[in-house]
Amino acid sequence: MLPRNPIPTVDIIIEMWDRPHRPIILIERQNPPLGWALPGGFVDYGESVETAAIREAKEETCLDVDLLKQFHVYSSPNRDPRQHTLSVVFIAKAIGNPQAADDAKNLNLFGLWQLPSKLSFDHDQILNDYQNYRNYSWSHSL
Repeated sequence: MLPRNPIPTVDIIIEMWDRPHRPIILIERQNPPLGWALPGGFVDYGESVETAAIREAKEETCLDVDLLKQFHVYSSPNRDPRQHTLSVVFIAKAIGNPQAADDAKNLNLFGLWQLPSKLSFDHDQILNDYQNYRNYSWSHSL
């Protein structure tokens, strides 16, 4: 019997550095599971997670991003209702005018205080962790 392993994915928290308060990009998913989500997707065979993150960001937002840091890995078996995935989450920066593309139905910029209530996957947990990280980082850089 062949082992079954989680499918590797990436998610990207894209901070818009040319906007006040560095809002982040969320996409409205065109395919199930529906809702708002971080840009991201599956890692292709032969591709590094860093390359996958840059590619997925470009495919879904039409922006070139600079990866700032690998944030966390999320691997709960029920994080994606379709199958067991694990996601390497990156924080990235971008400038410009993002546009919804690929499987993104819509795209919007959100401040951390105004996130939509219907988030896909475990992105509410990811964004809660990110908000705590960002609040801590900013309060300790003063």
